[in-house]
Amino acid sequence: MTYIEESLSTDEKIEHLFKLHWFAYVPMYLWIVLALVTFGLTLLIALYEYFRLKNIEQGVTNKRVINKFGIISRKSDEMKLKSIETVEIDQGIMGRIFGYGTVRVTGRGTSDVQFKKIDDPLHVKRSIESISNPIG
Repeated sequence: MTYIEESLSTDEKIEHLFKLHWFAYVPMYLWIVLALVTFGLTLLIALYEYFRLKNIEQGVTNKRVINKFGIISRKSDEMKLKSIETVEIDQGIMGRIFGYGTVRVTGRGTSDVQFKKIDDPLHVKRSIESISNPIG
């Protein structure tokens, strides 16, 4: 069972889970190639990067947005949908070409929740906005 599934409150359901774009895995692949050439520490770095990426959970329920990360320790950024003021997309040139970006959710009285290197950021933005503001 995932963290998001475990943390659901009464009457809360998962609306969307967001995946990292394949581009987020490029550094890990580069470390693996380097590890094959040099062995040693680079293999450990590649393994760390793999487990770091595999333990990221990002999604939106009918009550909140959630971004969880951490391999052994756990950190989560969460925001209630009622608190959301804006949902912004930050997408550089490479992000536009390959279809990834950062979605930043800002709210009142709380810090931002950022989904970095997220696949199809426009879809993520629309998903969050349609749930947080079902009328408009």
